[in-house]
Amino acid sequence: MKSHYFFSTVTRNSDLWTVPFKTMKWDRSDWDTGDFVVGRAIGKRNRLYECETKTGRMADMVRGDLIVGALGKRSATLEGVGDWRATSGDCELDALTSAGLFGRATSISPMLPDLMRMEYLGHVTREDKKLGMMDFVIPATPRRLEIPVILLIGTSMSAGKTSAGQVIIRVLNYMGLNVVGAKLTGAARYRDILKFRDAGAAAVFDFVDAGLPSTVCPEATFKEALELLLSKIAACNADVLVAEAGASPLEPYNGAIVVDYLGDLTRFTVLCASDPYAVLGVQIAYGDHLKADLVTGPAANTTAATRLVRQLSGHRALSLLDRRTYPELVALLKEALQLS
Repeated sequence: MKSHYFFSTVTRNSDLWTVPFKTMKWDRSDWDTGDFVVGRAIGKRNRLYECETKTGRMADMVRGDLIVGALGKRSATLEGVGDWRATSGDCELDALTSAGLFGRATSISPMLPDLMRMEYLGHVTREDKKLGMMDFVIPATPRRLEIPVILLIGTSMSAGKTSAGQVIIRVLNYMGLNVVGAKLTGAARYRDILKFRDAGAAAVFDFVDAGLPSTVCPEATFKEALELLLSKIAACNADVLVAEAGASPLEPYNGAIVVDYLGDLTRFTVLCASDPYAVLGVQIAYGDHLKADLVTGPAANTTAATRLVRQLSGHRALSLLDRRTYPELVALLKEALQLS
Protein backbone atom coordinates (compact mmCIF):
# COMPACT_ATOMS: atom_id res chain seq x y z
CA MET A 1 0.00 0.00 0.00
CA LYS A 2 1.30 3.44 -0.91
CA SER A 3 2.18 5.55 2.14
CA HIS A 4 0.58 8.93 2.70
CA TYR A 5 3.05 11.61 3.69
CA PHE A 6 2.59 15.11 5.04
CA PHE A 7 5.21 17.23 3.30
CA SER A 8 6.21 20.10 5.59
CA THR A 9 7.16 23.50 4.23
CA VAL A 10 10.90 22.87 4.38
CA THR A 11 10.24 20.52 1.43
CA ARG A 12 8.35 23.10 -0.62
CA ASN A 13 11.10 23.58 -3.23
CA SER A 14 11.52 19.84 -3.80
CA ASP A 15 9.78 17.29 -6.04
CA LEU A 16 9.21 14.68 -3.34
CA TRP A 17 5.46 14.48 -3.90
CA THR A 18 5.80 13.96 -7.67
CA VAL A 19 8.93 11.79 -8.00
CA PRO A 20 9.11 8.51 -6.03
CA PHE A 21 11.62 8.09 -3.21
CA LYS A 22 12.55 5.44 -0.67
CA THR A 23 12.97 5.71 3.08
CA MET A 24 16.27 4.28 4.29
CA LYS A 25 17.88 4.45 7.73
CA TRP A 26 21.33 6.00 7.73
CA ASP A 27 24.00 5.68 10.36
CA ARG A 28 23.89 8.57 12.81
CA SER A 29 27.43 9.62 11.78
CA ASP A 30 26.17 10.30 8.23
CA TRP A 31 23.39 12.71 9.23
CA ASP A 32 23.71 16.36 8.28
CA THR A 33 21.82 19.64 8.54
CA GLY A 34 19.14 19.96 5.86
CA ASP A 35 18.76 16.21 5.27
CA PHE A 36 15.19 15.20 4.46
CA VAL A 37 13.94 12.58 6.92
CA VAL A 38 10.66 10.79 7.54
CA GLY A 39 9.19 10.73 11.03
CA ARG A 40 6.16 8.88 12.40
CA ALA A 41 4.18 10.82 15.01
CA ILE A 42 4.14 9.12 18.40
CA GLY A 43 3.32 10.19 21.95
CA LYS A 44 0.28 11.89 23.41
CA ARG A 45 -1.35 14.40 21.08
CA ASN A 46 -1.66 18.08 22.05
CA ARG A 47 -2.05 21.45 20.30
CA LEU A 48 1.51 21.28 18.92
CA TYR A 49 0.73 18.12 16.93
CA GLU A 50 0.34 19.92 13.63
CA CYS A 51 2.25 20.33 10.39
CA GLU A 52 2.61 23.40 8.23
CA THR A 53 2.40 21.73 4.84
CA LYS A 54 4.23 22.67 1.66
CA THR A 55 1.45 25.12 0.74
CA GLY A 56 1.56 26.88 4.10
CA ARG A 57 -1.72 25.32 5.26
CA MET A 58 -1.81 23.86 8.76
CA ALA A 59 -2.77 20.19 9.13
CA ASP A 60 -3.56 18.39 12.39
CA MET A 61 -1.37 15.37 13.16
CA VAL A 62 -2.33 12.17 14.98
CA ARG A 63 -0.22 9.25 16.09
CA GLY A 64 0.95 7.19 13.14
CA ASP A 65 1.04 10.07 10.63
CA LEU A 66 4.16 10.26 8.46
CA ILE A 67 5.83 13.66 8.14
CA VAL A 68 8.73 14.62 5.86
CA GLY A 69 10.93 17.32 7.34
CA ALA A 70 14.58 18.37 7.54
CA LEU A 71 17.23 18.08 10.21
CA GLY A 72 18.12 21.41 11.76
CA LYS A 73 18.72 23.56 14.81
CA ARG A 74 16.59 26.09 16.67
CA SER A 75 17.46 28.54 19.43
CA ALA A 76 14.26 30.41 20.29
CA THR A 77 14.25 32.60 23.41
CA LEU A 78 10.53 32.30 24.11
CA GLU A 79 9.70 28.76 22.98
CA GLY A 80 12.44 26.21 22.66
CA VAL A 81 15.97 25.14 21.84
CA GLY A 82 16.95 21.98 20.01
CA ASP A 83 19.37 20.40 17.56
CA TRP A 84 19.47 17.21 15.51
CA ARG A 85 22.93 16.60 16.98
CA ALA A 86 21.27 16.04 20.36
CA THR A 87 19.54 12.89 19.13
CA SER A 88 20.49 9.73 20.99
CA GLY A 89 20.60 6.05 20.19
CA ASP A 90 16.81 5.73 20.12
CA CYS A 91 16.79 8.12 17.14
CA GLU A 92 13.56 9.77 18.22
CA LEU A 93 12.98 13.29 16.89
CA ASP A 94 11.05 16.36 17.99
CA ALA A 95 9.30 18.81 15.67
CA LEU A 96 11.21 21.95 16.67
CA THR A 97 8.77 23.93 14.51
CA SER A 98 5.54 22.96 12.80
CA ALA A 99 7.22 23.73 9.47
CA GLY A 100 9.28 20.55 9.54
CA LEU A 101 12.43 21.56 11.42
CA PHE A 102 13.41 18.27 13.10
CA GLY A 103 15.87 17.65 15.90
CA ARG A 104 15.85 16.86 19.60
CA ALA A 105 14.62 19.43 22.09
CA THR A 106 17.14 20.43 24.78
CA SER A 107 15.25 23.30 26.44
CA ILE A 108 11.51 24.03 26.20
CA SER A 109 9.46 26.83 27.73
CA PRO A 110 7.32 25.59 30.63
CA MET A 111 4.45 27.48 29.00
CA LEU A 112 4.39 24.97 26.12
CA PRO A 113 3.12 21.39 26.02
CA ASP A 114 5.46 18.64 24.83
CA LEU A 115 6.69 19.06 21.27
CA MET A 116 5.45 16.56 18.71
CA ARG A 117 7.59 13.46 19.15
CA MET A 118 8.44 11.27 16.16
CA GLU A 119 10.04 7.95 15.48
CA TYR A 120 12.85 8.26 12.94
CA LEU A 121 11.94 5.99 10.03
CA GLY A 122 14.81 6.95 7.78
CA HIS A 123 16.21 9.42 5.29
CA VAL A 124 14.61 10.28 1.98
CA THR A 125 16.74 8.50 -0.62
CA ARG A 126 16.99 7.92 -4.35
CA GLU A 127 19.49 5.53 -5.88
CA ASP A 128 20.99 4.95 -2.42
CA LYS A 129 21.76 8.67 -2.06
CA LYS A 130 20.16 10.68 0.72
CA LEU A 131 18.40 13.86 -0.34
CA GLY A 132 18.35 17.22 1.38
CA MET A 133 17.26 20.80 0.97
CA MET A 134 20.46 21.80 -0.86
CA ASP A 135 19.70 19.28 -3.62
CA PHE A 136 16.75 21.42 -4.73
CA VAL A 137 18.20 24.93 -4.48
CA ILE A 138 17.85 26.82 -7.74
CA PRO A 139 21.10 28.69 -8.48
CA ALA A 140 21.15 32.34 -9.45
CA THR A 141 23.58 34.49 -11.37
CA PRO A 142 25.40 36.68 -8.83
CA ARG A 143 23.90 40.17 -8.88
CA ARG A 144 24.44 43.21 -6.72
CA LEU A 145 21.39 44.38 -4.80
CA GLU A 146 20.95 48.11 -5.38
CA ILE A 147 17.38 48.93 -4.33
CA PRO A 148 16.51 50.67 -1.05
CA VAL A 149 15.71 48.47 1.94
CA ILE A 150 13.18 48.78 4.73
CA LEU A 151 14.70 46.64 7.49
CA LEU A 152 12.63 44.98 10.21
CA ILE A 153 14.47 43.85 13.33
CA GLY A 154 13.23 42.80 16.75
CA THR A 155 14.16 42.57 20.39
CA SER A 156 13.08 38.91 20.34
CA MET A 157 10.80 36.52 18.50
CA SER A 158 7.08 37.37 18.54
CA ALA A 159 7.81 41.10 18.76
CA GLY A 160 5.57 42.02 15.81
CA LYS A 161 8.02 42.04 12.89
CA THR A 162 5.82 40.15 10.45
CA SER A 163 2.74 42.22 11.33
CA ALA A 164 4.73 45.43 10.86
CA GLY A 165 6.05 44.13 7.55
CA GLN A 166 2.52 43.44 6.32
CA VAL A 167 1.42 46.98 7.08
CA ILE A 168 4.50 48.55 5.48
CA ILE A 169 4.25 46.42 2.34
CA ARG A 170 0.60 47.34 1.97
CA VAL A 171 1.42 51.05 2.33
CA LEU A 172 4.25 50.85 -0.21
CA ASN A 173 2.02 48.93 -2.58
CA TYR A 174 -0.68 51.60 -2.34
CA MET A 175 2.02 54.16 -3.12
CA GLY A 176 2.55 52.40 -6.46
CA LEU A 177 5.87 50.74 -5.64
CA ASN A 178 6.91 47.25 -6.73
CA VAL A 179 7.82 45.54 -3.46
CA VAL A 180 9.77 42.36 -2.67
CA GLY A 181 9.38 40.83 0.79
CA ALA A 182 11.94 38.60 2.46
CA LYS A 183 12.60 36.89 5.77
CA LEU A 184 16.36 36.53 5.88
CA THR A 185 16.90 34.87 9.26
CA GLY A 186 14.93 32.67 11.64
CA ALA A 187 13.55 29.14 11.81
CA ALA A 188 11.51 27.74 8.93
CA ARG A 189 7.90 28.89 8.84
CA TYR A 190 6.27 29.59 5.48
CA ARG A 191 3.27 31.52 6.75
CA ASP A 192 5.38 34.60 7.59
CA ILE A 193 6.42 35.34 4.02
CA LEU A 194 3.01 34.25 2.74
CA LYS A 195 1.61 37.13 4.80
CA PHE A 196 4.03 39.44 2.98
CA ARG A 197 2.75 38.14 -0.35
CA ASP A 198 -0.87 38.57 0.73
CA ALA A 199 -0.08 42.16 1.68
CA GLY A 200 0.97 42.93 -1.88
CA ALA A 201 4.61 41.88 -2.30
CA ALA A 202 5.27 40.94 -5.93
CA ALA A 203 7.71 38.23 -4.82
CA VAL A 204 8.75 36.71 -1.50
CA PHE A 205 11.86 34.84 -0.37
CA ASP A 206 13.34 33.29 2.73
CA PHE A 207 16.36 31.21 3.73
CA VAL A 208 14.56 27.97 2.79
CA ASP A 209 15.02 29.12 -0.82
CA ALA A 210 18.76 28.94 -0.16
CA GLY A 211 18.60 25.45 1.36
CA LEU A 212 18.62 26.26 5.08
CA PRO A 213 16.04 24.87 7.55
CA SER A 214 17.05 27.65 9.96
CA THR A 215 19.80 30.26 10.11
CA VAL A 216 21.35 28.86 13.30
CA CYS A 217 24.41 27.77 11.36
CA PRO A 218 28.06 28.74 10.82
CA GLU A 219 28.62 32.29 9.58
CA ALA A 220 30.27 31.12 6.36
CA THR A 221 27.27 28.90 5.55
CA PHE A 222 24.85 31.73 6.21
CA LYS A 223 26.80 34.29 4.19
CA GLU A 224 26.78 32.00 1.16
CA ALA A 225 23.02 31.52 1.51
CA LEU A 226 22.43 35.25 2.02
CA GLU A 227 24.38 36.21 -1.10
CA LEU A 228 22.30 33.75 -3.12
CA LEU A 229 19.07 35.20 -1.72
CA LEU A 230 20.14 38.78 -2.41
CA SER A 231 21.02 37.82 -6.01
CA LYS A 232 17.56 36.30 -6.44
CA ILE A 233 15.98 39.44 -5.00
CA ALA A 234 18.07 41.70 -7.24
CA ALA A 235 16.84 39.76 -10.29
CA CYS A 236 13.25 40.85 -9.50
CA ASN A 237 14.05 44.46 -10.46
CA ALA A 238 11.75 45.73 -7.72
CA ASP A 239 11.59 49.27 -6.34
CA VAL A 240 12.10 48.42 -2.68
CA LEU A 241 12.87 45.44 -0.42
CA VAL A 242 11.10 44.92 2.89
CA ALA A 243 13.44 42.57 4.75
CA GLU A 244 12.75 40.91 8.09
CA ALA A 245 15.56 39.60 10.26
CA GLY A 246 13.82 36.95 12.33
CA ALA A 247 14.30 36.75 16.10
CA SER A 248 16.80 39.44 17.19
CA PRO A 249 20.21 40.45 15.81
CA LEU A 250 21.67 39.51 19.21
CA GLU A 251 20.49 35.89 18.98
CA PRO A 252 22.45 33.12 17.17
CA TYR A 253 20.46 33.38 13.94
CA ASN A 254 23.08 35.52 12.14
CA GLY A 255 20.84 38.57 12.15
CA ALA A 256 23.82 40.86 12.79
CA ILE A 257 25.27 39.75 9.45
CA VAL A 258 22.05 40.85 7.70
CA VAL A 259 22.27 44.27 9.35
CA ASP A 260 25.86 44.63 8.14
CA TYR A 261 25.16 43.37 4.60
CA LEU A 262 22.23 45.69 4.07
CA GLY A 263 23.73 48.65 5.90
CA ASP A 264 24.43 50.92 2.91
CA LEU A 265 21.05 50.15 1.32
CA THR A 266 18.93 50.47 4.44
CA ARG A 267 16.84 53.62 4.27
CA PHE A 268 14.49 52.92 7.17
CA THR A 269 14.92 50.62 10.18
CA VAL A 270 11.91 49.44 12.16
CA LEU A 271 12.60 48.03 15.61
CA CYS A 272 9.79 45.78 16.83
CA ALA A 273 10.01 45.51 20.59
CA SER A 274 8.27 43.48 23.26
CA ASP A 275 8.32 46.41 25.71
CA PRO A 276 9.97 49.85 26.11
CA TYR A 277 12.81 48.51 28.26
CA ALA A 278 13.76 46.04 25.53
CA VAL A 279 14.25 49.02 23.20
CA LEU A 280 16.75 50.43 25.65
CA GLY A 281 18.48 47.06 25.86
CA VAL A 282 19.01 46.87 22.09
CA GLN A 283 20.19 50.48 22.06
CA ILE A 284 22.79 49.76 24.76
CA ALA A 285 23.90 46.52 23.07
CA TYR A 286 24.40 48.04 19.63
CA GLY A 287 25.20 51.66 20.45
CA ASP A 288 25.80 53.72 17.31
CA HIS A 289 25.96 50.62 15.10
CA LEU A 290 22.16 50.34 14.90
CA LYS A 291 19.79 53.28 14.69
CA ALA A 292 16.04 52.65 14.69
CA ASP A 293 13.91 55.11 12.74
CA LEU A 294 10.71 53.76 14.26
CA VAL A 295 9.74 51.54 17.20
CA THR A 296 6.60 49.43 16.97
CA GLY A 297 5.17 46.17 18.27
CA PRO A 298 3.88 45.65 21.84
CA ALA A 299 6.23 48.44 22.98
CA ALA A 300 3.97 50.88 21.14
CA ASN A 301 0.56 49.45 22.04
CA THR A 302 -0.53 52.43 24.16
CA THR A 303 0.30 56.10 24.55
CA ALA A 304 1.90 55.28 27.91
CA ALA A 305 4.21 52.82 26.14
CA THR A 306 5.15 55.23 23.34
CA ARG A 307 5.92 57.96 25.88
CA LEU A 308 8.16 55.59 27.82
CA VAL A 309 9.98 54.54 24.62
CA ARG A 310 10.68 58.22 23.92
CA GLN A 311 11.75 58.84 27.51
CA LEU A 312 14.11 55.84 27.67
CA SER A 313 15.59 55.84 24.19
CA GLY A 314 14.62 59.01 22.38
CA HIS A 315 13.01 56.96 19.57
CA ARG A 316 9.69 57.66 17.89
CA ALA A 317 7.12 54.90 18.46
CA LEU A 318 3.92 54.11 16.56
CA SER A 319 1.39 51.32 16.80
CA LEU A 320 1.07 50.10 13.23
CA LEU A 321 -2.08 48.19 14.21
CA ASP A 322 -3.83 51.53 14.74
CA ARG A 323 -4.98 52.92 11.39
CA ARG A 324 -4.84 56.45 12.80
CA THR A 325 -1.05 56.24 12.63
CA TYR A 326 -1.00 55.50 8.87
CA PRO A 327 -0.63 59.12 7.68
CA GLU A 328 2.45 59.50 9.87
CA LEU A 329 3.85 56.18 8.64
CA VAL A 330 3.28 57.20 5.01
CA ALA A 331 5.10 60.50 5.61
CA LEU A 332 8.04 58.69 7.24
CA LEU A 333 8.37 56.19 4.39
CA LYS A 334 8.14 58.89 1.72
CA GLU A 335 10.86 60.88 3.43
CA ALA A 336 13.08 57.81 3.83
CA LEU A 337 12.67 56.76 0.19
CA GLN A 338 12.86 60.38 -1.05
CA LEU A 339 9.46 60.21 -2.72
CA SER A 340 7.44 63.31 -3.41
